[in-house]
Amino acid sequence: MSLPPPVLPDVLVPGLRVVFCGYAPGTASARAGAYYAGPGNRFWPTLHEVGLAPLLLRPAEFARLPEFGVGLTDVSKTASGSDQEVGRRGVDPERLVAAIEAASPTHLAFNGKNAARAALGRPVTYGRRPERLGGATVWVLPSTSGAARGFWNIEPWRELARAIEGQ
Repeated sequence: MSLPPPVLPDVLVPGLRVVFCGYAPGTASARAGAYYAGPGNRFWPTLHEVGLAPLLLRPAEFARLPEFGVGLTDVSKTASGSDQEVGRRGVDPERLVAAIEAASPTHLAFNGKNAARAALGRPVTYGRRPERLGGATVWVLPSTSGAARGFWNIEPWRELARAIEGQ
């Protein structure tokens, strides 16, 4: 049985400083064919503000991220919508581990607790985690989704950026 194609392609190449991992592409991202394309999503401005991208990229420019040592993936590659709409459809922690092992980034940063819980199989808190996944240091960051605005805090994102820049 063949798997459905990914909603969005991974942006994973060897030598990345950090890979950001979401739960699944949102509806607007799936429609646009670009990561973090929802009108209320803070991903692109945050990436620029904390210094991980030297310019403010548009969602359609996501394939440029490796120029800055940044990659992208999701825990579910074959479903899209809100985390609730996706549920467990397409959630594949083993695929994620294999993809991270192959790309071998220094850091793996989950964009939101839901993505981290799905990948790690347990409750999590924000910040740097003690475990490694696929060889990468694990971080859990507040979700940039507009739907998670009530939980937003840029500080864990800044902490990650400082750790990356300090290497």
